[in-house]
Amino acid sequence: MAAENEAAQAGEAGSVEGLTFEEAMDRLESIVEELEGGALTLEQSIARYEMGVKLSQRLTQTLDQAEKKIEKLVEGDDEAPATQPMELELKHPEPGSEGELPF
Repeated sequence: MAAENEAAQAGEAGSVEGLTFEEAMDRLESIVEELEGGALTLEQSIARYEMGVKLSQRLTQTLDQAEKKIEKLVEGDDEAPATQPMELELKHPEPGSEGELPF
């Protein structure tokens, strides 16, 4: 049974990269529901939690990349609306906070 669980984890871990943002979000929501349901074994709960962390990191990375691409609309006094790059404050993780969500 432990071998099956490890094989399932390995398959899920590889599939994180191939998911779209929406698929990853749906999968994370599903994992949260499973964990909150309380019907999983300890081993299953740990495996789901690990997958949830990987999905969360992937989603955060995707959102960070999207945020860098955002441009804000700027309207001058006598000018037509234009776009300019949005200035972002990049936050670097503090030591010991790896894997934690920024909120």
